[in-house]
Amino acid sequence: MQNSDHLDHEALKNLPNGAKLGWGLGKQPKRGPKGELSVKKIVEAAITIADKDGLSAVSMNRVAGSLGFTTMSLYRYISSKDDLLLLMQDSVCEIPIPPEVAGSDWREDMREYVKACIDVFRVHPWFGEIPITSVPVAPNNLLVIDWVLRAMRNFPLNDYEKMSIVLLLSSYSRSCGMIQRDMDRALQAGGSPDSFSGLDYSAALKQLVKPERFPNLHPVIMSGAYTGENESDNTVGDDFDFGLERILDGIEHYLVKKMAK
Repeated sequence: MQNSDHLDHEALKNLPNGAKLGWGLGKQPKRGPKGELSVKKIVEAAITIADKDGLSAVSMNRVAGSLGFTTMSLYRYISSKDDLLLLMQDSVCEIPIPPEVAGSDWREDMREYVKACIDVFRVHPWFGEIPITSVPVAPNNLLVIDWVLRAMRNFPLNDYEKMSIVLLLSSYSRSCGMIQRDMDRALQAGGSPDSFSGLDYSAALKQLVKPERFPNLHPVIMSGAYTGENESDNTVGDDFDFGLERILDGIEHYLVKKMAK
């Protein structure tokens, strides 16, 4: 637990209660059998429910019942569902961060970061359903940001530029993660990969998409690129990897311009 003796409590007052608990700043209840219930156990139980039945299944009552306690018992540890959701979000951001390697390639470091972020959305499909209400303020999420900033330690950029790159990579990770999450859900529900990619609809689209109405889309449909036909002709590889590499190219180009000044 964070030692709060030397902290400026006035500066901490605006933090959400869930974030304070994540930093270990909350006071544990003294009533009740010691060790039977804790913030960590409550959050783990909520994540188990969300992973199995979705975010909508998570309620203080359901979580309490899964642990064998009353709902009021939970409120002594976590005062609201919003706080619980923040703690759940931060808990699944506790991912293995690779150790720093001297002379490592920043592009590869950023690829690892994006892949790890995408995996969070796939392993915990509910993660992207929690609305973003502020910058990350809880510890595990901030450790992940610290990790990607490590790759930029020697960049000739100011802190605002670095944080803009973090936002760019994180936004791409979120977008890709939610698309792949939806693909996983569709397949688990019995859908086919060809249906998700559009391959099942390729013949129909070639009939419906006329050049007079869709002059720019029509040739793409007819080539099969829109629905993933003729993959042997695909020279760009995976769509997500292609997009990430172009983002990294853009960062590299920006760095070259900065160093040339």
